[in-house]
Amino acid sequence: MNIRKAMIPDLSRVAEIYVFNNRINYFPIFKDAGFSFGKLQVVSLVDQYLKRKKILENIYVFDDGLIKGFIQIKGTEICQLFVEPFFQNEGIGGELIEFAIQEFQVDHVWALEKNIRAISFYQKHGFYMTGQKKFEEGTAECIVELEL
Repeated sequence: MNIRKAMIPDLSRVAEIYVFNNRINYFPIFKDAGFSFGKLQVVSLVDQYLKRKKILENIYVFDDGLIKGFIQIKGTEICQLFVEPFFQNEGIGGELIEFAIQEFQVDHVWALEKNIRAISFYQKHGFYMTGQKKFEEGTAECIVELEL
């Protein structure tokens, strides 16, 4: 398996994957150019968020010589899972989920209700919608819970 714990030198690549996926998946929903193309930047994401010990210790990367994706886990929840857009549909996301299930017994994730691609992806990997919804913090958009 090509999955390992993230280290400080990995964070710029993790942030790059996060930033571009965020722009692709969330800008069409939130339409907040100031955030997506202004505030959300690789360097500030690393410095202000990813370098926090509590965050870094819960990030695992798919690394086959190049970091192509990552997963952030908190307890039994998948907090984030992103794969570099150029390497999507190669099974990397599925490997990250399987790793999280086997190693951490993850059993749920919250996804933006309008992010149909993410919901379909998790359903393809055995998750089902519970019917639980809540507002995404600081927005008018809902997130939905999926469980194994």
